[in-house]
Amino acid sequence: MKRIIILSFLSLFILCGCGKLNEKNIVKEFSNKVAKSKSYTIIGKMQIFSNEEKYDYSLAVNYLKDNYYKVSLVNQTNNHEQIIVRNDDGVYVITPSLNKSFKFQSEWPDNSSQAYILKSIVNDLKSDKDLKFEKDSNGYIVKCMVNYPNNSALKYQKVYFDKNAIPTKIEVYNKDDEPVIVVTIDKIDYKANLEKEDFNIDDMIKNNCCSDNEECDPSKCEDNKKESNTKTTSIIDNIIYPLYVPEKSSLTTSEKIDTDNGNRVILTFAGEKDFILVEEASKTYDDLEIIPVYGDPQIVSGTIAALGANSLYWTDNNIDFYLASETLSGEEMLTIASSMSTSQIVSMSK
Repeated sequence: MKRIIILSFLSLFILCGCGKLNEKNIVKEFSNKVAKSKSYTIIGKMQIFSNEEKYDYSLAVNYLKDNYYKVSLVNQTNNHEQIIVRNDDGVYVITPSLNKSFKFQSEWPDNSSQAYILKSIVNDLKSDKDLKFEKDSNGYIVKCMVNYPNNSALKYQKVYFDKNAIPTKIEVYNKDDEPVIVVTIDKIDYKANLEKEDFNIDDMIKNNCCSDNEECDPSKCEDNKKESNTKTTSIIDNIIYPLYVPEKSSLTTSEKIDTDNGNRVILTFAGEKDFILVEEASKTYDDLEIIPVYGDPQIVSGTIAALGANSLYWTDNNIDFYLASETLSGEEMLTIASSMSTSQIVSMSK
């Protein structure tokens, strides 16, 4: 009799589909995986769509419990690498090839949605009380709202899960239902065994010349740095103009100034929304240069920018850009920066 009862119970368990992923438990299962992970790594790709251009990155994310993060983004067009790091000392955006870093007093990544941070995805899913579910052959697609304070055009995201509640792709859409950010996850390791030392910014600069498949030779790093310094030019031969300028604002002056290291271009825009835009060839520093910024790191087209209260600084294709304004919002500054591309160059008149 006991045997019959047990068999009946097992049959009922299987028929009910208990233990299988469904709309009710897939988010909970994913949230539990993230919460239980002491450290994880993500390997994948990211695409940014901006002004009819597409920017492709290779993506590597490291996380250690208690808010240690390291996000490496390598632009696949020019091999330009930037690294966002959060450790005990603060938040940094490092450009290893220039030996330069911005240091932020910032709550990143908790103050905004981040399509490549698992905790952020969990928070977005939990915050939306009206999740939309769609089943496909690989698992589930969950749609939820997002929170990008400096980009109100980004409205929602779709998170693709496989049958084990592991995210495989995240798509962030704008108000016109167009994908703007697409993160494809190739591999997640929830048991990465990372240590605090893995988030040391000095080591990231030191090991910049070494790939994952070769031993690091510090002398080779120094040779590469010297060679890079020799090749770096400080001459701006062309001006890059923004394709977007706020209404009732216009370019009033464009001047080139000679400096000790080359030249500098200064564009002045006047009107209801006035601002200054400075362009200068990037400089490679001999020692790590740390520049303090009160603001947040923001992805702008093909690079990571430093957004402050009244300024925006970014480097694109070995050109440093600095935008300053007392009247523009952070979102407006980012829109101007996103409209500028080093592939769209207007020659400067002699």
